[in-house]
Amino acid sequence: MWYYLFKYIFMGPALRLMGRPRVEGLENIPKDGPALIASNHMAVVDSFYLPLMVPRRIFFLAKSEYFTEKGVKGRFKKWFFSTSGQIPIDRSGASAAAGALLAGKRVLEDGRLLCLYPEGTRSPDGRLYKGKTGLARMALETGTPVIPIAMVGTDKINPPGTVLPRPTRIVVRVGEPLDFSRYEGMAGNRFIERAVTDEIMYALMRLGGQQYVDVYAASLKNGGGTAKQAPAEPATESDDAA
Repeated sequence: MWYYLFKYIFMGPALRLMGRPRVEGLENIPKDGPALIASNHMAVVDSFYLPLMVPRRIFFLAKSEYFTEKGVKGRFKKWFFSTSGQIPIDRSGASAAAGALLAGKRVLEDGRLLCLYPEGTRSPDGRLYKGKTGLARMALETGTPVIPIAMVGTDKINPPGTVLPRPTRIVVRVGEPLDFSRYEGMAGNRFIERAVTDEIMYALMRLGGQQYVDVYAASLKNGGGTAKQAPAEPATESDDAA
């Protein structure tokens, strides 16, 4: 109930006024059954505008820190993120990837839509960064189609480091589902998972028109990478699951 109250009454009208959003390719999202959504991640408001423009309820995997803050503010945040479809996962330690995979599988087994941000964090400069392979593993293990979605303009309405929104035009661009059934039984193969991930990132690059950078966004933020533009080609090195 709270999910739809936020969507249509408490937050939806204000979001529509600020972003004047439109959605393209909505027919590519199935009306029922499980599906994985792979989206670029430009700003915090991605997780608001995407559910606003898609009729079906969307679930997200969110870091557990959103649910563990103490005090009145912490309790409100826990309630808000829970009612808005966020599922807490612990991103620390060796079992983080396994926990995220298990949580995601449960959502898909219930026939729902699950959205993941393969970049693992927000883009620091509006470009599209190298994807982590957790989404690919989930798709291969469940046999679920992947729907690429490009969020366009959200970095302008809510740039990193800003608090007050800046009115602009938001576009939610939905691509055709990607079928990876040809890799059935190959989950766990790091080369296959990297190839699947790069195919997803290439689809996002074409949908959103972003420049692709062949380093992880988190590494760049931590000063451990060089942001060089590169084509989205299958890589051959190993990768940590997101």
